[in-house]
Amino acid sequence: MPQDTDDEDEDYELGIVEEYMGEYGSISSIVREALPFELMATIGGVASGVILSGMTSELALIPGLIVITPAVLGMRGNISCTLGSRLGSAIHMGLITKIDRNPELLNNVSGSLLLSLIMSFILGIIGHLITIGLGLQSAGMYTLTLIAVLAGVSSGIILSVVAVLLALGMFRFGFDPDNVVTPAIATIGDIVSMFMLFMSAKVVLLI
Repeated sequence: MPQDTDDEDEDYELGIVEEYMGEYGSISSIVREALPFELMATIGGVASGVILSGMTSELALIPGLIVITPAVLGMRGNISCTLGSRLGSAIHMGLITKIDRNPELLNNVSGSLLLSLIMSFILGIIGHLITIGLGLQSAGMYTLTLIAVLAGVSSGIILSVVAVLLALGMFRFGFDPDNVVTPAIATIGDIVSMFMLFMSAKVVLLI
């Protein structure tokens, strides 16, 4: 009898899991949750282009800035979207349930910020070397690196906070973070990164 009871409980649990996963992985569920944020991502890309169009004077005064601009956006999106995906997986596994001194949460955010610092530093150096290698004028390795680090780290901090709040918030409201967080972070990331790049260039020009 105990064995029969265990089998029935196991079958019941499997049925619940299959029913949940069927809805969770259905085409309608994926499209319904992801489409609004994909549309937002498109609008965000246009918004970042508007910010770039307002940086004409900075681009003229800081030779080489235009070379690192796409890389700053790409780097920020790659790191922050990866953070969002990792947070979504950790939430599904029950490793992160709220904002606290959770090692899983702290490690993910700290790792993301460290990557932002390292890659921003490398980006500034590579941007300068490629600019010079192509025979173009460069504002200098120090200037481009400083702008890349300021923009990368500041936008990284902002987007890390947004990713955590968004992942936990969407899960609590019944949305799948994997469908929502990545396109949302990509959208916000483009706007925030471009704005922080603009502000970083302003700061460097004042130094």
